[in-house]
Amino acid sequence: MPILEKEPDIFPADLLDDRTQRPPEDSWWAVYTKARQEKALARQLLRKSVSFYLPLVPKDNLIRGRKVRSFSPLFSGYIFLFGDETARVATLATNRISRILPVEDQRQLRSDLSQIQRLIASDAPLTVERRLTPGQAVRIKSGPLSGLEGTVLSRRAQTRLLVTVSMLQQGVSVEIDDFLLEPA
Repeated sequence: MPILEKEPDIFPADLLDDRTQRPPEDSWWAVYTKARQEKALARQLLRKSVSFYLPLVPKDNLIRGRKVRSFSPLFSGYIFLFGDETARVATLATNRISRILPVEDQRQLRSDLSQIQRLIASDAPLTVERRLTPGQAVRIKSGPLSGLEGTVLSRRAQTRLLVTVSMLQQGVSVEIDDFLLEPA
């Protein structure tokens, strides 16, 4: 039983769908929030109809013998904003921001976030990976995550697929059978 229901983590729902046309003046921004302000900022952006993505993952806890589920930001302190200068200023006005980082490669970030969203939706157990080092680039050739691209990691005799958000130098990994992978 969840402590609180999962709040919207993306607005609009098709934000990461590359088939949807977006205004050319809109761009991605990586927003670094003040401590523990990610969800509060997302609620404010939703009320203002500002496009955002806050990757949330379920976390099961045991509290007084009861199993409860909460939803935590995947990348602590970060929320991804999509909009024009007006949206950026509206975000700054929330007083929940530490800084806003411009995104150099807009297509790459959207692609990275889309892959992260697919991994979260797969409900596979994820591990956050920080300060990444390059490895062999691979693509999943079959199964529910078919088409995802990432890097192979080997940890404690397990093969893991690492999907990154290059700009943050962070990512998530999921355990995967190596026979599902092919070189990218």
